Amino acid sequence: MTAYVALLRAVNVGGTGKLPMTELKAMCEKAGFKSVRTYIASGNVVFESAKAEAQVKAALEAALTKYAGKPVGVMVRTAAEMAAVLAGCPFQEMPGNLTAAFFLDEPPAVGALQALTNQTTEQVQLGVREIYAYFPDGAGQSRLKIPAAKAATARNMNTVAKLAEMAGELR
Repeated sequence: MTAYVALLRAVNVGGTGKLPMTELKAMCEKAGFKSVRTYIASGNVVFESAKAEAQVKAALEAALTKYAGKPVGVMVRTAAEMAAVLAGCPFQEMPGNLTAAFFLDEPPAVGALQALTNQTTEQVQLGVREIYAYFPDGAGQSRLKIPAAKAATARNMNTVAKLAEMAGELR
C-alpha cells in the first residue's frame, strides 16, 4: 500500500464547489482507499491505496465529476513526494502562511517564470511538479498571475507540512 495525498482544485473556496469533507471521505472509501482522513474543508485528503498514482487520480476525478456534475481537478502526491515538496521549498525562512506551493500534474516548463504578470514583491521559483511562491504582503493582496499554474491547486506551506505529516504517519 502507498500513502497518498490528494488535493482537490476549487473546492469550498469562495462559494464554489461545495463538498462536505464527510462526502469526500466516503467517496475515497467507496473507491477502495484505506485509512482515509481529510484535513480542513478545502479538499485535502490523505489515504492508502494499492493503486498507482494515475489510477488514484482517475478514480477520484470520476467520483467527483459524478458528485459535482462537472470536472473537479485533482493533484495526487505520494507521502514521499509531499515530504519532498515541503523540504524543497526555496522559501523555508519565510512564514508558512505567506508561502505556497502550486501543485501541477506535470513539471513546469523551463521558461514558465518568464510569463509571470503583475509581479511586485512576490518571489517565485520552480519545483519538480510545483511552482513555489512567497507573498510578502499575503496572497489575498497579490495580483500576481502565473499562467503555468492555471490548472494548478495551491496550498500554503503550513498545510503542506500538515499533509506531509499525516501521510508520513500512514507509511
